[in-house]
Amino acid sequence: MINPVTLTTAPRVPFNLDGRIMFTSSKVELVHLTLNPGEMVPPHSNPFEVVFYLLEGELELTVENESVILKPDSATHVGTNKNRALSNKSENIARVIVVKIF
Repeated sequence: MINPVTLTTAPRVPFNLDGRIMFTSSKVELVHLTLNPGEMVPPHSNPFEVVFYLLEGELELTVENESVILKPDSATHVGTNKNRALSNKSENIARVIVVKIF
């Protein structure tokens, strides 16, 4: 049976941002994350790869000591155990799909 997940029915992420877990398995997790102006995901590292696909707005992605501005319809890969942070320094919301590859 096909069972679509929507932003209103998806479980929330376990931290204080508007993130929804759209899909999860032993190999991959798909998260829809909305960052309001001024919000950020603080620097952290994870033992898995991540792909960020920006849907709307602009986000600053910092990996180790390098930063880039993500624009809509762009994707960026971050490797395992790399220190990363996301920040919305604009005046508009930003929506990003986060694909965690385990």
